[in-house]
Amino acid sequence: MFDFLDSGQYDLLGAFWVTVQLTLYSAVGSLIWGTLLAGMRVSPVPLMRAFGTAYVNLVRNTPLTVVLVACSLGLGQTLQITLGGEDFESIGFRLAVLGLIAYTSTFVCEALRSGINTVPVGQAEAARALGLSFFQVLRLIVLPQAFRSVVAPLANVLIALTKNTTVAAAIGVAEASALMKTMIENESSALFAVFAVFAFGFVVLTLPTGLLLGWVSKRVAVKR
Repeated sequence: MFDFLDSGQYDLLGAFWVTVQLTLYSAVGSLIWGTLLAGMRVSPVPLMRAFGTAYVNLVRNTPLTVVLVACSLGLGQTLQITLGGEDFESIGFRLAVLGLIAYTSTFVCEALRSGINTVPVGQAEAARALGLSFFQVLRLIVLPQAFRSVVAPLANVLIALTKNTTVAAAIGVAEASALMKTMIENESSALFAVFAVFAFGFVVLTLPTGLLLGWVSKRVAVKR
């Protein structure tokens, strides 16, 4: 039933390694950009608040496929932006990471903003009374507590990101779902086995992540 795995025709581990790389790079970028967006959304500067709100509402409600295709066609082919890539494969990978960051960061922002709202207002007011600036209050007082309170929601975002990497196949990135499509075409007599292999692969990627971050969430939870 699983004889096709022994043929050496398919680089299953390589495909899942590309998925892992997409997830890791996109997760780091999304965390950074999402944190900046969250800071903009609670900023006292109207222009920053307006930008953060408009960006989150626009990108979050745009299908991920559209975002990735826009990165590939708009940035890659029209504007010739390569992000340092030298061939089609590397350029597609980097544009996919950029699109995933642009999309996933909106969910990171909203999760983090909900954590910011759990921090007592009195703490921020006390810090401002001591002479700290808004960004100092955010960096030293608010964000450390906010992150501790939203580990579980961020874990859900990370799991969703891992599964969303399959959309990168739409712009030619050779990750797991792209290989699955090829295997479905070539192994039509073993469709169930193909689906089972890839379902198991994604469970292996996401289940430990959820369990680990769930444990971390309990360990670092803010006691109020």
